[in-house]
Parts: sequence; C-alpha cells; structure tokens
Amino acid sequence: MAEQLGQWLSVVDAVELNGSLRSIETHVSQPTTGEGAAIDTQALEELLHKAKADLTRLATAPARPARPLRERADNTPVEQPDPQAQADFAAHGPRYAEQQKQLDARLGVLRSQVRAALLKGSAPLQQLAALDGVMEQMLGAREQRLWASLPGHLERRFVQLRKAHQARVQASGLADDPLRWRQPGGWLAGFEQDLQALLLAEMQVRLQPIMGLLEAARNENSRTGNQE
Repeated sequence: MAEQLGQWLSVVDAVELNGSLRSIETHVSQPTTGEGAAIDTQALEELLHKAKADLTRLATAPARPARPLRERADNTPVEQPDPQAQADFAAHGPRYAEQQKQLDARLGVLRSQVRAALLKGSAPLQQLAALDGVMEQMLGAREQRLWASLPGHLERRFVQLRKAHQARVQASGLADDPLRWRQPGGWLAGFEQDLQALLLAEMQVRLQPIMGLLEAARNENSRTGNQE
C-alpha cells in the first residue's frame, strides 16, 4: 500500500503529507472532555444509499436517441431522431462526461458530510476525518486525470464494436439496418451496456473512501459502546 501511494506522490507531496500528519496528530491529541459524540451511522448510511440509488438510476437510464449533428440543407428543424447519428462517438462521449460531473459533485458533497460527522466523534475518528481531507486534496488532481481518461477508453471500445458490426454486415452480404442497432444483440445495445457498466464501476471506486469512513465510524461506536 505504501509503495503504491509512493507512486502517486512526489518528494514535495511526501514532505507536505508528513507535515500534515504531524499537525493532525498534535491537534487531535489535545486534551478534551469525554470521548466524543456517537456517530449516527444510520443517518449517514441512508444518505449513502440514496446517493447510490440516484446515481445508479442516472447511469442506467435509457439513452436519448441521437439527433443529426447538422440541420437539413434547407435549414428546416430536424425533429425525428436519426439512427445514423448514433454511429458517431460524438453522440455518446458528452453524455458520459456529464454523468461523471454529476458523480463527482454528488459524492464529493457526501464525502464532506461524512467527514464532518466524524470530526464530532472520538479522537481517532477526528484524526481519520482530517487525514481523509488531506488525502482528497493531495490526490484529487491525479484522480481527476484518471477519470478524464475513461471516455478515451470508451471511445476505443465504441470503434471496436462498430468495426466488428460492419465486418459482419459485409460478410453477410445483407443491407445494414440502423434501426436494429439498439435492439437486443445490436452493436449499439452492447456499447450501451459497456457504457453503463463502466460508469457503475467508476461510481463504486469513488465510493470507497466514503464507505471506509463509515466502516470506521461503525467500528468505533462498537468499540466504545456508543449507541447510534
């Protein structure tokens, strides 16, 4: 774990992290009265489950049919979806990027809420919450670059599926039917499944720090005998 973290941090980052850890340890070790309030983990878990359910619905919602990227030559409005427009990744990439933004915003707020709750708890939980804040700030830019690379992988998958479909059509000698692309077994239906699976996997990874904080709070409540 330490070796993997070292690959993400420069020497300057490591020095800053060491200073932050010392500051956190000094602050949390100051004398206090009592062991801190019990953390209402049930309320936090409800927030987590609601956010996860909302984002899952977003990720698995049917895609809106793509419209042509250009208007008709006579400038009359195009009202009907154009199946051919779906054969361009430009009709899908922005949707994934927008869903990533919603993931980032919703889970960022939730992570801050969980941290704020832990800061009212025992000294170990306060220290963990403070450390999580430092790590989020220090690793956030690196994580964002990794998330931003996912649409590129998705585009390569899109091209792969489209080429495989075109090869099958050519080998069959039959005319292609764009209206069947989104039907079960169609290449666009398969791509949509891949897009949703990737988005759900990204959500699960983004949830890991939040779930770790919640698990620590549950364990601390159990250790101290505090009731939620």
